[in-house]
Amino acid sequence: MPLSHVADDGSVVMVDVSEKPKTARIAVAEGTITMKRETFEAIRSRTLAKGDALATAQIAGIIASKQTSSLIPLCHPLFLSHVAVSFTFQEETPAILCRCETKTTTETGVEMEALTGCSVALLTIYDMCKAMDRGMRIGEIHVALKDGGKDGRYVG
Repeated sequence: MPLSHVADDGSVVMVDVSEKPKTARIAVAEGTITMKRETFEAIRSRTLAKGDALATAQIAGIIASKQTSSLIPLCHPLFLSHVAVSFTFQEETPAILCRCETKTTTETGVEMEALTGCSVALLTIYDMCKAMDRGMRIGEIHVALKDGGKDGRYVG
């Protein structure tokens, strides 16, 4: 299969989606940040010196999703009809799972927007907590769901 972002002469191109039909599309990305128990409890109890890490990370993830085409050179700018960033405490690890869901009705998918939102939300948690825990680890960022378009449904 030829690479979609490479022209015949080897130059880089943005994929032409003008002939594709507009369809409803959804993507969900997930990732985790692991940390010391003390950091985990401070986030949960909202006692960090910098404030509420999850509220700040939620806003950052939404903004990042909307700015994806400014960050990833060949991404199309999309109108997002919905972005939701949520968090789940994973008690045993301790870690926080971030989930970013994006939706649109357009000619191309929204998985890059979901991945960007998830990544920036997790980076924001790191930034808010780094004074007490520089050993936090961000990882396992992946597309958990993609639906819509010619390829249909993908569950990762």
